[in-house]
Amino acid sequence: MTKTVVFLVEEPSAEQMLAALMPRLLETTGNSNNVAYKVLVFQGKSDLEKKLCRRLKGWRKPASRFVIIRDQDSGDCRVIKEKLLQLCQAAGKSDCLVRIACHELESFYLGDLAAVEAGLSLNGLSQRQRQKKYRTPDSVASPSQELIRITGRRYQKVAGSRAISRHLDLDNNKSHSFNVLIEGIKRLIEDK
Repeated sequence: MTKTVVFLVEEPSAEQMLAALMPRLLETTGNSNNVAYKVLVFQGKSDLEKKLCRRLKGWRKPASRFVIIRDQDSGDCRVIKEKLLQLCQAAGKSDCLVRIACHELESFYLGDLAAVEAGLSLNGLSQRQRQKKYRTPDSVASPSQELIRITGRRYQKVAGSRAISRHLDLDNNKSHSFNVLIEGIKRLIEDK
């Protein structure tokens, strides 16, 4: 039976990122033939939290595992994660994987400026990776604004995610939250 990894995300840019990453992850783990994935996109974090329990309860496909991805924004990472885990438990799905992007999904892109450079056809951006804030991109308070600034406004959420994610290095990203997400997905994929 084919396992399905179901992602529940708060925005279309996360869907674009996963569309680029998942085929590569399935290929590198040797699971492209026995694991499928699906992305359910919500209209922001409030919509995700409001509908999460109902969507999980209503999911009927067997051999499915769930990953919830949400931005931290200005909230407390631990509080957000705990709230999402409680919603999963209320739905009877206590084995869901919850991952929080610190502070936004764009911290994943700041963690791999070579991917930003390649995806947006820029020059010289990858050299900035050595600067302190790009060595620890999860500490940047507004990664989306930082990405817009350093790309000269070429970055736009959905199109930028699609373009950059194709180039993200799965094993060499400076964003801790990106690396934790990738490791968690790999565990789900390989879990029997």
